Amino acid sequence: MAKEKTNYVCSECGGTSPRWLGKCPSCGAWNTLVETVAQAAPAPGKNRLGTPAFAALAQTAEVAMLSDIEASDFDRTPTGMDELDRVLGGGIVEGGVVLIGGDPGIGKSTLLLQALDALSRRPSGASGGEPAGLDTLYVTGEESGAQVALRSRRLGLEHSQVQVLAEIQLEKILATLEQLRPSVAVIDSIQTVYSDQLTSAPGSVAQVRECAAHLTRAAKASGVAIILVGHVTKDGALAGPRVLEHMVDTVLYFEGDTHSSFRLVRAIKNRFGAVNEIGVFAMTERGLKGVTNPSAIFLSQHAEPVPGSCVLVTLEGTRPMLVEIQALVDSGGPSPRRLSVGLDRDRLAMLLAVLHRHAGIACMDQDVFVNAVGGVRITEPAADLAVLLAITSSL
Repeated sequence: MAKEKTNYVCSECGGTSPRWLGKCPSCGAWNTLVETVAQAAPAPGKNRLGTPAFAALAQTAEVAMLSDIEASDFDRTPTGMDELDRVLGGGIVEGGVVLIGGDPGIGKSTLLLQALDALSRRPSGASGGEPAGLDTLYVTGEESGAQVALRSRRLGLEHSQVQVLAEIQLEKILATLEQLRPSVAVIDSIQTVYSDQLTSAPGSVAQVRECAAHLTRAAKASGVAIILVGHVTKDGALAGPRVLEHMVDTVLYFEGDTHSSFRLVRAIKNRFGAVNEIGVFAMTERGLKGVTNPSAIFLSQHAEPVPGSCVLVTLEGTRPMLVEIQALVDSGGPSPRRLSVGLDRDRLAMLLAVLHRHAGIACMDQDVFVNAVGGVRITEPAADLAVLLAITSSL
């Protein structure tokens, strides 16, 4: 047998190289080239997915003036979970594609199963114009149908009307979507789906890119809202090519410590709503519950004033929140450490330099530790004053 030809594909941009390089020649990222089996050349008159060649179908497309195009706001369907609706911009949009990523075991599948169940339980003919229950489909590639059913029992979702499909082949998933025409479908996860048209393994750059592209086109053509679950790398970024985030309409990140009961869902891209919105959830025995007053979890309770603590008001999207900044300054010797949780470490070093130069408070021989309570990440400059006050107080 002839030896299979391989090439190297960049996991960031999808660019290819005939040999391994430390730096991707397309996007310049380091150590992102992964060896894959090269795809066979397409047959004459066909492209790689078996459709007629582009030259045979090339026709002039209709062009319209931007001012002549009729456009209206997108209709949104509330999921029944207020915190998730806040992050999505008000609810699910028909034909929208959402990508949600997070660490293993953080609660992605739990949250989506609860949302699908809530959508399917909408009372028919409810007062106030509320729509009837929606047809929902949960496609699982990592678990069996029995495992999904056991989880629903643990969550207290008795007599759930969510339809479940245990399948990882793209063509069968697309055929099922075409036949059932559900209103909302969840693909858990995109890294397990593969297409027969490609010879690479599931989870490879080529498979993830092509499967996501086909599911996105199916959502736009049929009006089915599709939610894709994605894995994350050890650095916390979504696994797979970066083009995956550009294909979808909304990108959500699930954050939080698996040892804590609180979870944050953050929107970093949303074509139908505001970005940087966060939803706060608490993990309970019955699944994830929305937290209506998140400031309570970002403040520690003190009976009396404590040195090294400062409370600030930060804005996450459209929601103002009270967050406590904690600082601990201790003698560190000739090589002091600067560590921060929830704040940028380089910004902490800059603030210490400002504190020394302009306030005359020196910390060059002190260990400085700064923490934002509750696991929230703070990026706005409004936190600088609170950090400086907390450090000075502890010193």
